[in-house]
Amino acid sequence: MPVKMLLFGKTGQVGTELQRTLPQLGQLKSCGREVADLEDQESLKAVIRDYRPDIIVNAAAYTAVDRAEAEPGKANRINAEAVSLLAEEAKRLDAWLVHYSTDYVFDGTNDQPYIETDQPNPLGIYGETKLKGEESIRRSGCKYLIFRTSWVYGAHGSNFIKTILRLAREREALNIVADQHGAPTSAALIAEISAKAIPAILSGAMHPGTYHLAASGDTTWHELARRIVSRAHQLGMPLLLKPEQVQPIPTIDYPTPATRPMNSRLDSSLLATTLGTTLPDWQSEVDCFIDNLVREEEQQ
Repeated sequence: MPVKMLLFGKTGQVGTELQRTLPQLGQLKSCGREVADLEDQESLKAVIRDYRPDIIVNAAAYTAVDRAEAEPGKANRINAEAVSLLAEEAKRLDAWLVHYSTDYVFDGTNDQPYIETDQPNPLGIYGETKLKGEESIRRSGCKYLIFRTSWVYGAHGSNFIKTILRLAREREALNIVADQHGAPTSAALIAEISAKAIPAILSGAMHPGTYHLAASGDTTWHELARRIVSRAHQLGMPLLLKPEQVQPIPTIDYPTPATRPMNSRLDSSLLATTLGTTLPDWQSEVDCFIDNLVREEEQQ
């Protein structure tokens, strides 16, 4: 019998890419909010109990970091309470739960990349609710994989890269935060690693637990923005903004409702060693993503 997988969050950045990589592993049923609303626990239960998956993959989340400060109840229902239910249902079925978490569970005060056993200390509602989701999975006793990732971007939906390219068409100068550090990580990479990890957990080659999953290397939002604009110019994209016109500013000059961790670097060596793979550097991933965006524009 093929492995039965049930995916939540099919329309998100990661969920869209998982629909590309997971079907090669077995039978995949993908659910969006119209079928399984994470704020409606009865709808979640109904879908899970009807399909009886071997693996539940949860790529759904409340990810509006700033809005979460004004909507703590909604963020908690989606990121914590719904995840707790998924874990309980996985335990009941003896199914695996694959879940995606975030660098925001940390406060960013480390001077080194975070490893899986570092103490979480979220700074805002989004990070708090994501951490509650993680903890509920661990308490449930289900078989699980939690992937913490950072600075995610993908072809579907909005993200920093697309925003910078849009602004580069409209403005001749841009100020970008230069003192927050992390690794931009593509949804495509997350989906590809997930598709390697699932056979590994089923075969016993990979232990259940929490793993960090981010591209290699690190950068700042300012350095990333300059690279985006530079690459787009190299490819002939018509922009008003030049790379040297992207100016660095400190976080204090760009106040937001939610406090960001200054260090979002995640050490992914445990995952790389476990899977016997190398995680690509963030530069090549970002360049490839921009190349694809430009190519798609030219074809339209």
